[in-house]
Order: sequence, then C-alpha cells, then structure tokens
Amino acid sequence: MTVAFYAPLKAPNHTVPSGDRTMARALMAAMQATGRAVDLASELRLYDGVGLPETQDALFAAARAETARLLATPQARTWRVWVTYHNYYKAPDLIGPAVCDALALPYVQIESTRARKRLQGPWAQFAQAAEDASDAAALIFYLTHRDAETLRRDAPAAQILRHLPPFLQQDTLPDASTLDGPMLSVGMMREGDKLSSYRLIAETLHTLPAGIDWRLDIAGDGTARHEVEALMAPFGNRVRLLGQLNSAALADLYGQASILFWPGVNEAFGLTYLEAQAAGVPVVAQNRPGVCDVVVGPQSDVDAGAQAMADHLAHLLGDQGARRAAGKAARDTVGTRHLLGHAARTIDTELRGLT
Repeated sequence: MTVAFYAPLKAPNHTVPSGDRTMARALMAAMQATGRAVDLASELRLYDGVGLPETQDALFAAARAETARLLATPQARTWRVWVTYHNYYKAPDLIGPAVCDALALPYVQIESTRARKRLQGPWAQFAQAAEDASDAAALIFYLTHRDAETLRRDAPAAQILRHLPPFLQQDTLPDASTLDGPMLSVGMMREGDKLSSYRLIAETLHTLPAGIDWRLDIAGDGTARHEVEALMAPFGNRVRLLGQLNSAALADLYGQASILFWPGVNEAFGLTYLEAQAAGVPVVAQNRPGVCDVVVGPQSDVDAGAQAMADHLAHLLGDQGARRAAGKAARDTVGTRHLLGHAARTIDTELRGLT
C-alpha cells in the first residue's frame, strides 16, 4: 500500500534544518517501517508567517493548481491513503482534502492544531481552511496532550483521535552518557521564544550558588547570535558557543553531557529533549505544555522563574547519584515509548483500520 505524504509547513527535503523537517522525515521512516511505500506527494509550501490576505490568496491559487497537477499524475492512482503532517492556521493543508475527495481516499492528519481565535483577524481564511481540513480527517494523530484538548473539543462525529508520542528516527538507544562533561543547551538562536529561553538560561546561571562548579556548552546558531553572545559574555570561558552542529557532533556532546539545560519557552515538544534523554542525560526545563509530554521527571514551575531552575541544576550538579538516577529513568522511558518501532506499531494499527 502506498501512502501519499504531505507537509504544508516544510517538506522533508527542505534545505533548512528544523524540528519540523526532522519530524516529517521520522514520520516517513515510521510509515515505511510498517511495510508501506511512502510517496512525497507535494513539496508546495503553504505558509503565511505574517498574516497577509494577498499572500493567502496566492497560496490558495497555487494549491488549486497543485491539486489539479497531482490528480493528473499516474502515481496518484497508486495511493491508498493520504497523510498530512502539521496542519495549522499558518500552514493549512489546502491539497489533501481535495485529492482525497477526488480519489475516494482516507484522509489522515498528524500533529494538527485547532485555533478558533484565529478565525477572526489577519489569518482568518487560512485558519478556516485549517479547521476545514481537520474536520475532513477520518483520523488525527496528536503528539501532545495540549493539542488533544482542542482536537477533542471540536472533533466531528466519528473522527478518530489517537496519541502518537513524539519519537526519534532510530530503533535503538545510543550508548549512555558518561555524565561527566559540561551542561549542554541546544537551540536555534532567533528572536522570539528561542531567545526567551536563552535569556532564562543566562538569568539562571547568574542565580546559581557561588560554590557550584559548572560549565555550559551551547549548540546552535542563527540571526540572534549576537544577542546570545552578549547574554553569555559575563560568564567568560565557563560558556562555549559551538555554533550549529550536525547530528554526529551533537551525539558526541550527548555522550558526555552532565545535564541538558533548555527552559523550553513555548516549545511544541522538542526533539532535543528526546535525543538527550536517549543517552541518559537528565533534563532541566520548565514545566510547560508540550515539554511535559517528552521530559521525564519533575520540572521547574514557570511562575518560579530562574530560581527554580537554578535549584534543580544545583541539586543535579552536586549529586552524581541523583544525576545518574534521573538520566536512567529518562533513558528507559525513551527506549519504551519514543523510538521508531513504537511509532511504527501505533501508526500501523490505526492505518489498518482505515484501509
């Protein structure tokens, strides 16, 4: 059986790395692991990050042309189900429902969000299209319990909702970390939520007790690098900015990191948390929706700010036994719930019920 796969926000073969691209690739791998062929149906990006009606009008027109093109292709006759990843008000699926109607295919979504408040304002027509696409889905896999709340609230009759825990594109765990290296932060350096996390990191480091011995490596780069450099400058050579690293270099860092420290301001869930925990690296973050779906163990209360994270860091840095116990619990959970095999079995079970 061939699955038509589509990611309107960012195609799996997009040139710019991101969590969305990584997750899209992992989803394709998981479906292939079920024995199905996966066809990347379209690479058309349907994204309006600003909220301009004229941009949305142009993308509606592009989607109509792409739909007509797909329906005329021979491979469309081989599809048995259509799966769309990440339908939401800034990047609605304007293609999948129309193709499925024309070909009488089951329509499936993964990681969709509903946002009724966006039905008014600059994204109104895109928000309505995202709602219509979600309504058309026979099955929606949700990755976080926060998304599940609105999906359940607005689900049409007979729509199936299933939990698919976020997962890594690998079948086995890496070697466990030695836990004797510097702390590690991994995040793109850009304005908005990412920079807010870096500001919290700096504030937390300032709050750490004077007697704590610590070092921090930061992996990441981007347009806000100068701001991050300024935030970290007071700490001198205790903090190293390593730039953007490939997966192999990151794996090396996870293999000796003592703690992954990333507050996670408004993170959807964060694959970095899973990568670190797979290596048995304990996490210090804030207890935020999305983060709590993938981070094992109690995390810092948001209202408590930097002090709560500083207390958590000081405890783990000063107690190797606690650090190892937290890392092992995280590693065990990732091995059970957040690897490719578990995702493939979950997807396979639900797709068998539709096709």
